[in-house]
Amino acid sequence: MERGLYVGRFQPFHLGHLKAVNDCLDRVQELTIAIGSAQLNHEPNNPFTISERMLMIRTALTDAEIDPKRWQLIPILDARAHHAWTSWVEILVPKYEIVFTNDPLTTRLFREKHVTVEEISLLDREIYSATEVRRRIARNEDWKKLVPQSIARIIEKIDGISRISDFRR
Repeated sequence: MERGLYVGRFQPFHLGHLKAVNDCLDRVQELTIAIGSAQLNHEPNNPFTISERMLMIRTALTDAEIDPKRWQLIPILDARAHHAWTSWVEILVPKYEIVFTNDPLTTRLFREKHVTVEEISLLDREIYSATEVRRRIARNEDWKKLVPQSIARIIEKIDGISRISDFRR
């Protein structure tokens, strides 16, 4: 059985992430979704807590009827040294054979450890990015069409709109 690792911050989880999870699961039987920078929150680029991000992802995958036996969520803290971070991941994450990422640093770090890395097919990256979702929220533009409906409800419920807007002042 092949297992994969998908690394991201998911600030917030959007439709591009959902497509990526589905694409990864087309390639592997089990997927660990590593939620990076788990310690960061209430910052302009990291507005949501790890528990909020986990709730968003779990809710979106459940609503999309993705078999929960095929995926798991694991929060990953940042490391002071980039090279140490991959060792930290290996300690926290069940064995995997392949890493899915488009981040150049993450790619380099795992390839240096001789792990297979595959790029993720991106869904219209200029539109479906967490940066764009946060930008639209901050400017009171249409952002809800970029995220699963359940994520929009969660962001509204946790007052994420004003949290993000406050950073842009």
